[in-house]
Amino acid sequence: MEKKPKTKMISVFVMGKEHKVPQGLTIMKAMEHAGYRFLRGAGCRAGFCGACGTVYRLKGDYKLHFDLACQTAAEDGMALTQLPFVPANKATYHVRLIKKEGNPILKYYPEVARCVSCNTCTKACPQELEVMDYVQAALKNDIEKAATLSFDCIQCGMCALRCPAEIVQYHVGQLVRRVHGKFVNKSKQLNKRVNEVNKGKFDTDINELMTLKHAKIKDKYSDRDIEALH
Repeated sequence: MEKKPKTKMISVFVMGKEHKVPQGLTIMKAMEHAGYRFLRGAGCRAGFCGACGTVYRLKGDYKLHFDLACQTAAEDGMALTQLPFVPANKATYHVRLIKKEGNPILKYYPEVARCVSCNTCTKACPQELEVMDYVQAALKNDIEKAATLSFDCIQCGMCALRCPAEIVQYHVGQLVRRVHGKFVNKSKQLNKRVNEVNKGKFDTDINELMTLKHAKIKDKYSDRDIEALH
């Protein structure tokens, strides 16, 4: 009988407390192995939702690092801090009332003009987006460029954590993409579907779903014909 090689254990520190976990786990799985239960800050577990933002330091490295806990491998000596949410003010606006004249981004997020081009936001982005560049494009009212550069943003908020100018870059990017959709890249398919919704085409289906029990809704979701939806 061949002996299975022993799993190498590493040390991680969660809120200052040391835990021994198997090497090769993601930060999220390492924390769960240590006994932590994610009631908040865990969503898709696939790197898309941005809910599991984490700040950490590596052994012998003074720098702060920012990543998604579900996508980043735990390392020996890693000191972890989870983020239950990112405190950042979001402007209140109605997309229908936004006008093309002037710079709508500066109207709702005037702090964009305080950008000092330090590039700290870009360095903090786990998606490796050019955050500073899309903020600068928004400042210049180049909506198309800003929307393109911010398209893959998952709203984790880590860019805003380090910004010395207190800009909420990810909310700026969201507004940019909405303005882009309204004035630049108008979707015929979207307009068609909105009109169908307003005319009540889906009222019967929606009312049926509202009466179903949770288990039945899950069954309908699992059994849906995905190809037909396209």
